Amino acid sequence: MNKTNRITEILGIKYPIIQGAMSWVTNAEFVAAVSNAGGLGMLGPHAGQKTNPKSLEELTDRLRSEIRKVKQLTNKPFAVPVMLSNDLTTVDVIADLLLEEGVEVVLINGIEDYDFEPLIIKLKSHHIKIIYRALNPSVENARNAEKIGADIIVATGFDEGGTVPDKIIGTFSIIPMISDAVNIPVMAAGGIADLRAVRASFALGAEGVFAGTVFIATEESPAAENVKQLIVDHTASDLLIFRTNPAYYRSIPTPYSQELLEMDERGDSRDEIASKMYGEQGLKVGMLDGDIHRGYITVGNGISYINSIRPVKEVVEELMGDFN
Repeated sequence: MNKTNRITEILGIKYPIIQGAMSWVTNAEFVAAVSNAGGLGMLGPHAGQKTNPKSLEELTDRLRSEIRKVKQLTNKPFAVPVMLSNDLTTVDVIADLLLEEGVEVVLINGIEDYDFEPLIIKLKSHHIKIIYRALNPSVENARNAEKIGADIIVATGFDEGGTVPDKIIGTFSIIPMISDAVNIPVMAAGGIADLRAVRASFALGAEGVFAGTVFIATEESPAAENVKQLIVDHTASDLLIFRTNPAYYRSIPTPYSQELLEMDERGDSRDEIASKMYGEQGLKVGMLDGDIHRGYITVGNGISYINSIRPVKEVVEELMGDFN
């Protein structure tokens, strides 16, 4: 591989690897560690927090504080997401905050029927680099994002953790489908956890990788220690998958995720399953608090290749071995 490519040039980073915007399990220290290792760290929703905000003002105050903490810990680029699942007012307020704080890279992440062109125009007018990641990747939404100014597209396969796409298209099928359709660089997401997966992604047309689960099992990750060990101890064949809104979710087996699976199997609606998951804060309780009886642990299929808890720097250098 070339030691520089379009993604490293666009983002001003050493390696074409981005740490995903995982809800609850990012904080300033973790994000700075990724950026200092040569990748692009990213603050996820609820970064550095242990409770939900009670107001939009509290949400923005918390995010502003975490952004400033990252800047104290690194002079390297990092990113912040704008989640299109939020209401228009929230999106606008967060976008304004990112402009005020001088954030250089923004991930636009979410639903396809949201008119995000004004948002991209607004951010691009301030020279912010835009990474677009559709919840349900398609040729159409990738081309549309390119047309209205995205700099990079993330092609997410069904192998990912978190909110899984509604179409069962694996990572190594989605990469060439998207990369053949656009002229801007594409990053692979979903099950990327070792150098072999990185090499396969590049062979299929990706110019970088977007990884989540492999970074959860690191020393700097704010995820609960028992969660990190469960990632090490399980493989993809162990994972449970169940329907919910907006599509599917995947989890390491826990008493709580088993309940969600049983709801799906007996025909409960996606809305009912989602109401339980989100209403009881199952993600935060499982991933951050480590309570497997009241929460779930969402991971991608790349879990099979995660065999130890390591420093972030070691993970970045191993995955980016062909760039060293």
